[in-house]
Amino acid sequence: MTMENDKVLDYRLIIKVLTGFFLLFATTSFAQDPNFHIYLCFGQSNMEGHVRAEAQDTVNLSPRFKVLQAVDCPDLNRIKDTWYMARPPLVRCNTGLTPADYFGRTLLAKLPEQIKIGVVNVAVGGCKIELFDRDMYASYIATAPQWMIGTIKQYNGNPYLRLLELAKKAQKDGVIKGILLHQGESNTGDSLWVKKVKIVYDNLLKDLNLEANSIPLLAGEVVNAEQGGVCASMNGIIATLPKTIPNAHVISSKGCTIVADKLHFDAAGYRELGKRYADKMLALLYSIN
Repeated sequence: MTMENDKVLDYRLIIKVLTGFFLLFATTSFAQDPNFHIYLCFGQSNMEGHVRAEAQDTVNLSPRFKVLQAVDCPDLNRIKDTWYMARPPLVRCNTGLTPADYFGRTLLAKLPEQIKIGVVNVAVGGCKIELFDRDMYASYIATAPQWMIGTIKQYNGNPYLRLLELAKKAQKDGVIKGILLHQGESNTGDSLWVKKVKIVYDNLLKDLNLEANSIPLLAGEVVNAEQGGVCASMNGIIATLPKTIPNAHVISSKGCTIVADKLHFDAAGYRELGKRYADKMLALLYSIN
């Protein structure tokens, strides 16, 4: 074999080694972080956050708790599709405190230091569950009140698709562990609500290439009857959700404090509700009671 052939072989070997290093670097650089646990949140005004965060809600924040920004918020120096340390508001630029805030905080307080929590929250005050049905949303929007249209437009006219886009981006960074739902007031008395929620849940898992029924769905009750909740009768329907979705779990609202309209929780109520969502998820996924 000539020296020239030896050089060709040497070059090929070098190229092979460099290619291997490049592929290894690319794979490790863009791999999912198994310690970054993602939770998808959606619903109407109580998931959106009806009241402003208070001073105590903006201190002792942790870089381990992150939110994937759903819309551009120049006043908050946030750009959509970007992760930020979770500081209220978590939904849109002028929304309030949500159950997701203290859901994340409670998880972090009880989980190992290496675990990070990320939330994706898409919510529209006053909406029916039909707004998140990928096949029915357009007909729902056609009859939606004008004041709701502006909010829907912030999600590019399709809140379900926006939630899905964000969830797919989040999947590249971490692992989707659960779904939080707070919705039902606008569907009070709708006996088909459970089936409609199942459609949204099944579509989400399918569109995210997740195994059917593999992800816990936590659904919060609306304001309780003991507090004179205007839509409290809906809790009877919400209670039946686990019969249709095996991995669904209902979060009690009993004792969560409310505002005067008897539809929405106050800041303390959101804190307590968020802790209850977290306690259920801790028991389900982390065996922590």
